Amino acid sequence: MSLFAARYARAFAESVEASKLDPPAVSSQLDDFASAWKESPELRQFFESPAFPPARKVAFLDTLNEKLGMTPLVRNFLAVLIDHDRIGSVYEVIDTYRREMDLRQGIFEAEIVSARKLDDDERRKLEAQVGQVAGGRVKANYREDKSLMGGAIVTIGSTVYDGSVRGRLDRLKEQLVAG
Repeated sequence: MSLFAARYARAFAESVEASKLDPPAVSSQLDDFASAWKESPELRQFFESPAFPPARKVAFLDTLNEKLGMTPLVRNFLAVLIDHDRIGSVYEVIDTYRREMDLRQGIFEAEIVSARKLDDDERRKLEAQVGQVAGGRVKANYREDKSLMGGAIVTIGSTVYDGSVRGRLDRLKEQLVAG
């Protein structure tokens, strides 16, 4: 994450909170713009081209907004990115904004690696347990690793909780070698 993306994301998150906007609705509006950005190479070329002045780009953003229906705050945020020649990094800024809002709402990202595929009920229970440990709600990304033999490894930020069978065996081996 770049420093400038963090600054823009933090400022935008503060504005969203101050305006008492619904973060998921704001995120959805950003998704709509990001989809248009992704699907149209011409749009990206136009917004990233130094040949067009920022005022013309913002005017086109307003035309695009007639179709997208963004709130004034979201529109103004994108206009600021255009004015400061940062619109080319819109994905990075949006991703950073989402992480910032999650932190402000007490939502933690967790990576959960399990020995087998977990069903929905198991995922809900595990996320509730991890949320208690983290002190908030959890947004989990799951993947499988059969070499764990059983259990799971949960990573939240830089903290790793290893509840796998392989991890227990490794710790037992260390104790036996050290003892």
